[in-house]
Order: sequence, then C-alpha cells, then structure tokens
Amino acid sequence: MAGPKDLDPSSSPRALLGAELRHAREKAGLSQDELGQRLFVSGSFIGQLEAGTRRMLPEYARSLDEVLDTGDFFRRNCGAAARSRYPEHFAEAAEAEATATEVRQYTPLLIPGLLQTAGYARAVCRAYQPTASEEAIEELVKARTDRARILDEPTQPLLWAVVDEAALRRVTGGREVMAEALRHLAATIRRHRVIVQVLPFEAGAHPAMEGAIKLMDFEGAPTLAYFEGIGTGRLEDDPATVRRQRLTYDLLTASALSQQNSLALIEAMAQDYAHEEHP
Repeated sequence: MAGPKDLDPSSSPRALLGAELRHAREKAGLSQDELGQRLFVSGSFIGQLEAGTRRMLPEYARSLDEVLDTGDFFRRNCGAAARSRYPEHFAEAAEAEATATEVRQYTPLLIPGLLQTAGYARAVCRAYQPTASEEAIEELVKARTDRARILDEPTQPLLWAVVDEAALRRVTGGREVMAEALRHLAATIRRHRVIVQVLPFEAGAHPAMEGAIKLMDFEGAPTLAYFEGIGTGRLEDDPATVRRQRLTYDLLTASALSQQNSLALIEAMAQDYAHEEHP
C-alpha cells in the first residue's frame, strides 16, 4: 500500500496522523483490538492514537508500517506529530490535556499548572532549573501560561482541582507573587470556570499522601491517568489503575473543604500575603 504524502506540520499533525492510521487499519481489515495485539498494546491505545490523544512514538511507527504495509509513512511522519514546546516527559500529557473534556487533579505541593500566573510559573521554573538562561525560563513560562488558554473556552474542559493547603502556604516567588497567584485563582473560581477545593491540614492523613493525581476524560476514548516524578512522566490507561486513581480522588474531595469555604480561605490568604508585602 503506497503511503500518503508527508503531513503538514503547520496543520494538526497528530490529528492527521491519527486519521491516516484509522484509514490504513480499516483498509487492512483490522479492528483496533486486532491491531493492538500485533503491536502488544491495547485496542484502546490504538483508539487514542487515532483520536490524537496519544503521541505516536518511533517504535510504534515502525511496527505500524510493517503491519499495515505503509512503507515508511508513519516512521517519517511521527516526528512532525511529536514536536512539542513542552519538556519531553510532560509533552504527551500536556497535549492530551488540550483535547480532554474533563480534567480532575490533586496537587500536593503546587498550584495546578492550568491555574498558575506567569509570576508563579516563573518562580517554579527557576527553582526547577536554577542555572538555565532567562530566555529558556521565559520559554517555559510562556508554554505554561499558553496551556491555560484552554480555560478561555466557556465550559470545556471541566477542571476540578483539589489543592493541598501546603501548596497555598508555601511562599513561591515571594509574598507579592503569592498574593497575585491566589487572587487569580479566586477570580477564576468566581467566574464559575473551575471547581477548586482546598484539602486542609486539619484533614490529617488522606489517601493521596504518596503523590499527585491527574485524570483526563475524553469524548470517545478511555480515561487516562498521568503519573509524574522529577523529570519523568507517563500516561496510563489500564482500567484497574484508572479506577483506583478515581476512587482516591473521590475520597479526597470528601475530605476537602467545600467550594465556598475553599474560596473563602484562598481569598483570605491572598489578603494576608498582600498585607504582609505592603504593611
């Protein structure tokens, strides 16, 4: 089977590559599960590649070319679909996030990336990379603030965040930066664009003490859980793993403050930071 022409990187390479994969698979008479078996992945993973919610890595591209008899089409074009402005370990998650219908996230140490101000993001990125150039830091900050533009849409995706009180108490970038960050967080809540609950210290031990949680739901594709460490990250669609993460998240929301009380705490802390900065 002759491969189509190269994808145009200026368009939407991942979506185009997914459409070509679906076309080639159907032409070969294979279901998603059947193709997944030949690649030793799940049928849902093939569906995510076709939907553009997962990145096509070179090893999968080579196998697809062999199984689907597409010459070297997928191998040649997976590079265009994989280009990203985000760090390699986070790129696939960030790009999946942009197509999600719902995002549920628990952050124990940081204000969630989608809700950060530029000043707060700058302080975080500088802490991660203390010897990086100013240009490199500003590029990371711009990528992070540009991610938040998905919240410019009036209703989608739904973002439901549980933020640990520790993230609000840790003075990141100075008190003025924290005051601005919490005012921004409160304003986003007040325009009814996001749901935010604070998990207070007084909640004591809780089910997610071992780390953060991020769950992303999609239209017509399985839920993904994202696991992140220092310089590492991976997406997981195993149903049992996703169920466990969702249960943990649900238990956290039950332990967290109500939306109203969370907003009151965030606004009070913003005032405290502002008054301490300008006595």
